[in-house]
Amino acid sequence: MAKIKITQIKSVIDRSERQKRTMQALGLGKINQAVEVEATPSIVGMVRKVNHLVAVESI
Repeated sequence: MAKIKITQIKSVIDRSERQKRTMQALGLGKINQAVEVEATPSIVGMVRKVNHLVAVESI
């Protein structure tokens, strides 16, 4: 599978609890923090839910 790099670009303050937990599940907790993960369907779905808070790059 392809790998993607997910970088948090906005804060989770004043966001719903569901969005906060999705960010935690992706491994993100601070602005400008980045993680590299496999692009599985579940990860892609989580990224879609918080796409306004993250930047995504293909690796």
